[in-house]
Amino acid sequence: MQLNSLIERVEIPARQARSVRVGAGRRVRVTTETGGQVGDLFAFTGDDLAEHLSAAHTRAHVGRLFPAVGEQFVTDLREPILTLIEDASPGRHDMLIPACDPARYRALGVVGAHASCAENLRRVAGPLGREIDVVPQPVNVFMDIPVDQEGDLAWLRSPAAAGASITFEAVRECVVIVSACPQDLVDINGGTPKPLVLEYAAHMEGSVRS
Repeated sequence: MQLNSLIERVEIPARQARSVRVGAGRRVRVTTETGGQVGDLFAFTGDDLAEHLSAAHTRAHVGRLFPAVGEQFVTDLREPILTLIEDASPGRHDMLIPACDPARYRALGVVGAHASCAENLRRVAGPLGREIDVVPQPVNVFMDIPVDQEGDLAWLRSPAAAGASITFEAVRECVVIVSACPQDLVDINGGTPKPLVLEYAAHMEGSVRS
């Protein structure tokens, strides 16, 4: 599936996050070029980024744990924000697990600082004029968290091979923020966090990118 014209490429270093502004009708693709790397994806609308993609509202909207190709993600105001256009991966993604944060790493035995998706989001959103008080539930692309018949979760290594990608189309102009998850204590990234790549169609001069 081709992106729109004026393609921009943004490399997301391991353990860090980047943001892009995507115009309505434009597409954005997340790729794990090395394979096996989870990405926490957030999306916000409005100049003040007050409305955000909501995993919980999306599950209710589509009646599934994760949208199928052609279905939409919605915001906390139940408005469409992204459409899943193409999934060139094994199709294992998650919308149950919250973004990792300092408390999560302390619980896993980390002493001192450790990068996290929650802090990555706050760091990237700050220059955009948005202070994040409550971190939204992310869309965890390439993350495999199956639920068994007893309701138990399994934390599996990402099955996404090198070059796997997932492509979204913006229903409305939005800021998309993706964190290359720093998790190295649970095996979702194979023990070694790796970079991700964002490709998007710039919709105007001066598109947000940080």
